[in-house]
Amino acid sequence: MAIRNIRVDGDEVLRKKCKPVEKMTERLSTLIDDMFETMYEANGVGLAAPQVGVLRRIVVIDVMDDNPLVLINPEIVEQDGEQIGPEGCLSLPGLQGDVARPNHVVCKALDRDMNPITVEGEELLARAICHELDHLDGILYKDLAIDGVYKVEAVEEEFEEIEEEEE
Repeated sequence: MAIRNIRVDGDEVLRKKCKPVEKMTERLSTLIDDMFETMYEANGVGLAAPQVGVLRRIVVIDVMDDNPLVLINPEIVEQDGEQIGPEGCLSLPGLQGDVARPNHVVCKALDRDMNPITVEGEELLARAICHELDHLDGILYKDLAIDGVYKVEAVEEEFEEIEEEEE
């Protein structure tokens, strides 16, 4: 396994549509292992193949619920509810933006062994699935952010100021 370079905003690969995976190969299996290692090293909860420069419909997600997911050729088939909250992205380091997402999604995909699976997610998992699947179509969360993106440090400074005022 290896840690791969995460592509950042401005890299044209992040704006391209990914191709479906037709069959699992040793190379794609290694890619999946590398994606998990890269995601964990960067303290992320999800990573899509284009974020490491590979235009294939593969995402990995681990919202720390002891159920790391590999989704190949994923597709959301149901969604309902709404949640609005901050999102960040390993390809937009140091930034966040508030994005409206469904609160519940059902996603059909193939697992690492190319077997059909259905994943149902709520709240953070639903948000992560939507966010990562957007990457496969060249969409970044900043395109959907309600009031644009902002630096994470700016938010931390605001919290520090509020805490100081309360003391």
